[in-house]
Amino acid sequence: MDSLTQIVLGAAVGEAVLGRKAGNKAMLYGAIAGTIPDLDAIAGNFTDTITAIEIHRGFSHSIVFSVLAAPVFGYLISKIERKSGVGWKNWSWLMFWGLLTHPILDAFTTWGTRLFWPLEARLAFKSIFVIDPLYTLPFLLFLILAMRRKKEDPKRAKFNRLGLMVSSTYLMLTLGLKFVAHQQFVDCLEQQGHFYSRIDTRPTPLNTILWAANAEAENDFLIGYYSFFDDQIIRFEAVPKNHYYLGGLKNDKNVQRLIDISKGWYTISEKDGDLYFNDLRFGKLNPQNEESDFAFSYKLISEGGSIRAEEVSKRPEDAREILSDLWERIKGN
Repeated sequence: MDSLTQIVLGAAVGEAVLGRKAGNKAMLYGAIAGTIPDLDAIAGNFTDTITAIEIHRGFSHSIVFSVLAAPVFGYLISKIERKSGVGWKNWSWLMFWGLLTHPILDAFTTWGTRLFWPLEARLAFKSIFVIDPLYTLPFLLFLILAMRRKKEDPKRAKFNRLGLMVSSTYLMLTLGLKFVAHQQFVDCLEQQGHFYSRIDTRPTPLNTILWAANAEAENDFLIGYYSFFDDQIIRFEAVPKNHYYLGGLKNDKNVQRLIDISKGWYTISEKDGDLYFNDLRFGKLNPQNEESDFAFSYKLISEGGSIRAEEVSKRPEDAREILSDLWERIKGN
């Protein structure tokens, strides 16, 4: 999830664990704990694109990391806050839950997490987008209400519990919404006579009303969108795989790494003589526009007898149009 959401979750967890003893400092250190796992993004400044992708939401988002790091951070905090009367065990317990709830929440997103590192499996329920105001804003409101109360005030704990309950209930609701949307996609594919080997569903940006699906056919990927406000049958766009564009490059170790990362959900496109690897798991930038680029696309560059991947940058100036079109599609077809 986005940084603000993880800060809010971490602060609420910190309050739940140690609020009565440490007050707002429990929220502060909980918020810090909720931020720490995402520091793995810094790796992108020191390594290549593919390695950075592999590192992201890996070790730092695992149970192992939470267990190992919590006592270290707990000890450091106990030294900083030696006058608080809270021992390192309590601070360690706070940090453990702050560190662990971060990847648990991320597991509900499309990217997922390697929660059980060193196992390679990535846990991804794909039921919530990385930024979802309906999850974050009510949670933040309850956290602010709790923060404004003294640590001895029972309403402080009550507001915090309400925030955790409301956000967790919404998170569980997204699983139900995903199930319903998934069944709609499956039914429409069968009704339209599409043959496919697997299907993947996920919410579109900022909401859980409009859902997207990728279905793999023999030579194409079928991409469709479904809003709970739709009154027409789902229309699927066939996107050619074009895997043959790779030729011998498919055996390149870095290309194979990209294929593994995408779980095989990829197409290859060609523009001005250059090849691009498109990761389909995150869909197109603009669901309303069939000509839209994919959210994550990588230019394949031949360098030193191997292939280097360079992520195609997104244009901020397109954001307003994309959000406008997204809102129109959410309202139904």
